[in-house]
Amino acid sequence: MKSKAPLMLMEQMVMLLVFALAAALCLQAFVKADEISKQAEARDRAVLLCQTVAEELKESGEKDQLVLSAMAARLDADVVFPNESFILCYDQDWQRTSAENEIVYMLGVSAMDSGVPGLGKAQVFVEMGDNGEDLFRVDVAWQEVSAHG
Repeated sequence: MKSKAPLMLMEQMVMLLVFALAAALCLQAFVKADEISKQAEARDRAVLLCQTVAEELKESGEKDQLVLSAMAARLDADVVFPNESFILCYDQDWQRTSAENEIVYMLGVSAMDSGVPGLGKAQVFVEMGDNGEDLFRVDVAWQEVSAHG
């Protein structure tokens, strides 16, 4: 009678290979799920940040286009452009930063021409600092309030 040990050993090796392949696939799925989760979290934070800035813009509608200049000064913007635009820089933990090597996200507010007197308009956006990919972008309009009401 022949020994069945070599056949049993082969079966065990095949089973081990199947389990190793299944574990590798599961590990890939977990890594991808973690990556998608981080992207969704960043997008959610970007939406919240844009919404907050948009609400502040709408609430503080001032005469002419002084709204963005006043907001840039109040928020201590990292970069202020002469065309009524500014940028705030954030690190990977969404903390304000000015160190160039730590910038991961950038919140930008850019003035736009509404074409209607008394109506202010701007675009608020958050993008990834390293590749410029938009996480969220929204247009905001507000009624400018004069000194007479």
